Amino acid sequence: MSDDLIVLRPEGPYCPPGGFHIDPWRPVERAVITHAHADHARAGHAHYLAAAPARQVLRARLGDIALQTPAYGEATEIGGVRVSLHPAGHVLGSAQVRVEHRGRVWVASGDYKLGPDPTCAPFEPVRCDVFITESTFGLPVYRWPAAAEVFAQIDAWWRANAAAGRASVLYCYAFGKAQRILAGVDAGIGPIVCHGAVELLNEAYRASGVRLPATLHAADVTDRALLRRALVLAPPSAQGTPWLKRFGEHSDAFASGWMQLRGVRRRRALDRGFVLSDHADWPGLRQAIAASGAQRVIVTHGYVDVLVRWLAEQGLQAEAFATENAQLREEVL
Repeated sequence: MSDDLIVLRPEGPYCPPGGFHIDPWRPVERAVITHAHADHARAGHAHYLAAAPARQVLRARLGDIALQTPAYGEATEIGGVRVSLHPAGHVLGSAQVRVEHRGRVWVASGDYKLGPDPTCAPFEPVRCDVFITESTFGLPVYRWPAAAEVFAQIDAWWRANAAAGRASVLYCYAFGKAQRILAGVDAGIGPIVCHGAVELLNEAYRASGVRLPATLHAADVTDRALLRRALVLAPPSAQGTPWLKRFGEHSDAFASGWMQLRGVRRRRALDRGFVLSDHADWPGLRQAIAASGAQRVIVTHGYVDVLVRWLAEQGLQAEAFATENAQLREEVL
């Protein structure tokens, strides 16, 4: 519609009355960033605005950028548009973008989850007229088990491996997932060793005031006996690389929402798969959309058609945004 508060442009989602973009994928003058994952926060923008808790992770990933970081809920005027950022519960500093102009309110959710996570602020429902939602796991088959149950499974796997003298290599996304795992496992089982990509983000989390157990940088560990008892956190890209040789015989696993489907685990030739996602599952998506009170919902990056169809069946005005992010999602979420 011609008077929409957020429209798609070649650079990414754009607010015409405010003159700013949200998570643009091409360089722009002013970018409002929902969180620091690479498919949402890119280098090259002239000015960035993100929630205050995202400051350290954004600088760790993008360097010395022109960055404004208001607190959650603090309103900022941009071109006559009132913009505020509200917790999305996805990762540290993740935010929903509330845009208000002439009595109309739109919310761009970015990525979000409703489950508990001690490493970031919990999801906060924001009432609006139009809600832009992700749909990464927008199929009824995706229903997450309780996080406590998953961490108990990880602990049992790690404990058994340590008793047998095998390292436990757990693949997970370096930003967000790794830190959530660190906060959830029983660090008393043994040492925790991290790939350099994970340790970089651990430092940013600690600098942001998030409490994590002690970790060791893999490059600094030479004690073979220690490694045989360790939980090793590594990004998916480490699978099948020479980097793993330092750990000798080991058991490997993935922590991801995709592990809900057995075929994914089988194709990756894994010993174990743990269902742990930083995105909303099917019930979570429905709950968040209902809590927004929006009568118009725009669906993006994920199982778009399925969610649009279901929303239309519920009597809502539902449509899709074909964002470039859909092709640039991280391999394991």
